Amino acid sequence: MIKKRKKKSYTEVYALGQHISMSAHKVRRVIDQIRGRSYEEALMILELMPYQACYPIFKLVYSAAANASHNRGFNERNLVISKAEVNEGNTVKKFKPRARGRGYPIRRPTCHIIIILEDISLYEEYEKDFYLTYLKKPGCRNKNRNITCYDTYSSGGPWDKK
Repeated sequence: MIKKRKKKSYTEVYALGQHISMSAHKVRRVIDQIRGRSYEEALMILELMPYQACYPIFKLVYSAAANASHNRGFNERNLVISKAEVNEGNTVKKFKPRARGRGYPIRRPTCHIIIILEDISLYEEYEKDFYLTYLKKPGCRNKNRNITCYDTYSSGGPWDKK
């Protein structure tokens, strides 16, 4: 079955690492920590985590950001990890010779990592423009604008200590 990839959005950039000699389970526990975070925050997390899987993921995130700045001209401060996937790759199978002419099987699992970064500055500009056009519409300016602000620590109950 041939899968067709969707057309890439003009706000997304990706980096792909294939045949990384590491188990997919070990990589997934690191990927789950950085999914949805900003680019700079993800780099700090990856530098401080003690796992061996952090180094190839760090290189991929850095490579995706370099692709974003060089190919699309995105600013690195506006990048967010929108999607991060880990898939199992081929398993390298070997036999190690043991005593009495026996063979001991060795399996070296590999994985494929996909990091997709998205530029959120375009969304912020769109929301700002949408909000400004909403305020310019007649009848939308002061309609239902009664906003009451409650203090979370003093709600007037008997447990409040003032």
